[in-house]
Amino acid sequence: MRNDPTGRALQLLSLLQTHRFWRSAELSARLEVTERTVRRDVDRLRDLGYPVDSTSGKYGGYRLATGAHVPPLVLDDDEAVAVAVGLRYAAEAAIDGIEETSLRALTKIETLLPHRLRRRVSALHSSVISMRRADDNDIVDPEALSVLAAACRDHEHVRFDYRRGDGESSRRLVEPHQLVTAGRRWYLLAWDQHRGDWRTFRLDRLWEPQLAGSHFTPREIPGGDAAGFVTSSLGATPRHLDAKLAIEATFAELEGVLRWIDHTPIELGPNFSVVEIRGEDLGRLAMTVARIALTAPVTVIEPAELADTVRQLAIHLRISPPCRSLVYRDTCPFRSELGE
Repeated sequence: MRNDPTGRALQLLSLLQTHRFWRSAELSARLEVTERTVRRDVDRLRDLGYPVDSTSGKYGGYRLATGAHVPPLVLDDDEAVAVAVGLRYAAEAAIDGIEETSLRALTKIETLLPHRLRRRVSALHSSVISMRRADDNDIVDPEALSVLAAACRDHEHVRFDYRRGDGESSRRLVEPHQLVTAGRRWYLLAWDQHRGDWRTFRLDRLWEPQLAGSHFTPREIPGGDAAGFVTSSLGATPRHLDAKLAIEATFAELEGVLRWIDHTPIELGPNFSVVEIRGEDLGRLAMTVARIALTAPVTVIEPAELADTVRQLAIHLRISPPCRSLVYRDTCPFRSELGE
C-alpha cells in the first residue's frame, strides 16, 4: 500500500469520508508514510475534485468538506457488506414506502460488489429470515418520520393528532427530544406541553405532525437515557385483566414458561402451583393459558369468563375428552388442597 499511490489515495479518501478531523500525524501513521506524502496524496484528491480542507501548524490536519456534488463513495470490504446487509433489512422496516427504495439501492450495491463479497452477503441473506406478524399495523409514514427527526434536531415544537391504545384521540403540542426504535416499532420521546410531563408516542398512532414554528430549550431526559426511559415506560403499561390458575407442576418446573409471562406466585405446593397472571384481554389470557398447558395441565380458577374462553378454545382445537391439558374451575384437581 505504501508504494501504491492509487491504493493509498483510496484509503486516504475512505478515512476522510468519515468527516472527522484527521491530524496529519494520524494519517501518516495510518498510511505508513511520511506527512509529506500525505500532503501529496491530499493534493491528488483535490485534483480529482474532492474538496479537502486543511489547517497548518503543529496540530494541523485535514477534513473532507461538503462539496457541490456527491463524490464517488469508497468503502472497504466490511463496510460494503454492512451497507448491503443493512439495506436488505431496511426493506423490511416498518416505514411506508422504504421497501422499494431500499431494494433499488441494494440492487445497485450488489452489482458493484466483487464476487468474494457478494458470496458473503448472499450467505447472510440465505441463512437469516425475519419473523413477520400477521397483524402488523405499525407502519410509519416516512414524511412524518422526517418531520419529527428534524424537530428533534432543531428543538422545534410539533403538533400532531394522536390515537391512544384505548382508541381515544387528541391533539398534542410537544417538545420532541428523541426518536427510539424497538424492533419494527418507532417511538417519540417528548415533553407534552398540555400534560406538563414526559410522554412516549408510538409513531404509527400519530398523524399529520406539523412544525409549530417555535423553538424550545431541551430538557434533561429522566435518567439521561432516552432508550431506557422508553423501555421503562413500555414496561409499565397496565394490564387490564387478572386471572388465577392452578397448574399441576412445581414452580421450579414452570420457570421456563413463566419467565415470558406477567405473573405472581400465590400458593406453591409439593405437586402444584397457584399463579396469578395478567393480560390485556381475555383472548391473550386464553393464549397464555394454552402456552402454559404445553408444560403442564392447567386449571382456570377465576375469572369465569376466562374459563369459558379457554373452553371455547379447546373446542376449536378439537381437544378430545381424555386430554387434561386444559381443565376448568369446576373440575379443579386441587380444590380440596386449596380449601374450596
